[in-house]
Amino acid sequence: MDLTLKIWRQKNKNDKGAMKSYPIKNVSPDSSFLEMMDLLNNELIEKGEDPVAFDHDCREGICGSCSLYINGEAHGPDRLVTTCQLHMRKFKDGETIHIEPWRANAFPVIKDLVVDRSSFDRVMNAGGFVSVNTSGNTQDANATPIAKDDADKAFDAATCIGCGACVASCKNASAMLFVSAKVSQLSLLPQGQVEAKRRALHMVEQMDHEGFGNCTNTGACEVECPKGISLENIARMNREYLSASITSKS
Repeated sequence: MDLTLKIWRQKNKNDKGAMKSYPIKNVSPDSSFLEMMDLLNNELIEKGEDPVAFDHDCREGICGSCSLYINGEAHGPDRLVTTCQLHMRKFKDGETIHIEPWRANAFPVIKDLVVDRSSFDRVMNAGGFVSVNTSGNTQDANATPIAKDDADKAFDAATCIGCGACVASCKNASAMLFVSAKVSQLSLLPQGQVEAKRRALHMVEQMDHEGFGNCTNTGACEVECPKGISLENIARMNREYLSASITSKS
């Protein structure tokens, strides 16, 4: 496959940045998108040019690092996959592919396609944890019965890898799907009940402080989420937040 890549190049957060075109030839349709990017960078290095900076780690769809905006879609044209799981067979020979970083005020560009997602870490630090001491007091797994429906929903929410596709795909750059998934995975389990009110209040407060936009129920976040996180989690978080706002002084 012969392709034309239009890639966002930005030296640092203070640089204006611009799209730059790169032709690339002999790309195998069986290669992953990141392997194609590696091929381009090898060519750039051989020419003495600065390689394109992009995040990657596990390349197995688990870590959420490989966050790219490809042809106007978070993680590209495939569904329920991360960028590292996207294969070049999804594109056509001779196609022009536009590659950009996540676009959100809360995700400032560090360099090229790499953005700072530490805002997610700060949201998690605000309440995405439990303080129940489980060390040295191990109990049988069946000691606290949990309804299967609740367990399944908690597990589904816990599959969120924090990639930020929900933010990138939302017209308001909202982080509601991410935050609601983290709230839900704990609020549905007994271990998370101790701090349930504090968690909902503090995580939503931190989310707003980071500058993420509001949710307007467009649904693009669920469509683009590589793990298929449901919008039902947003409704659950709203209920948790409303209840906590009425009954708690934080």
